[in-house]
Amino acid sequence: MGRGYWRHSVPPLRGLRTLRGAHAAGFTLIELVIVVAIVAILAAIAVPSYRRYVMHGNREAAESLMLEIASAQERYMVDNRGYAPDAGTLGYGPTAQPSGVSANYDVAVATSTALPPSYSITATPKAGSPQANDSCGTLTLGGDGSKQPAGCWK
Repeated sequence: MGRGYWRHSVPPLRGLRTLRGAHAAGFTLIELVIVVAIVAILAAIAVPSYRRYVMHGNREAAESLMLEIASAQERYMVDNRGYAPDAGTLGYGPTAQPSGVSANYDVAVATSTALPPSYSITATPKAGSPQANDSCGTLTLGGDGSKQPAGCWK
């Protein structure tokens, strides 16, 4: 029984080697399903978060424009003893507004000639834009500095 017996008692593993040899490149179906599931979960979390981020950024751009128009209204009042009747008079007509705002909001100025004179600026989300689904809806800035809806302003 010496050395030779142990050497021949275990069959060679040549067959196993050919099964996993050159034909074993790539991924298994289970591995691919796991990767697809992980990507789907990440997308389900990331896409709504990104949409909220874009909506918030668009709203802040509209708020910034409304504050600029309010500042221009006050300068107009000092020079003309009355408020401008519309945004175009102040140089903020639809074609002069930033594209990010004009694509998502209709910005309008309303004035009152009653004493004391006043104005309000509204930004109404356009149908079909990302802002159409914004829970804040129409933004309003009054001549007295009031901001509606209150929880939506930065």
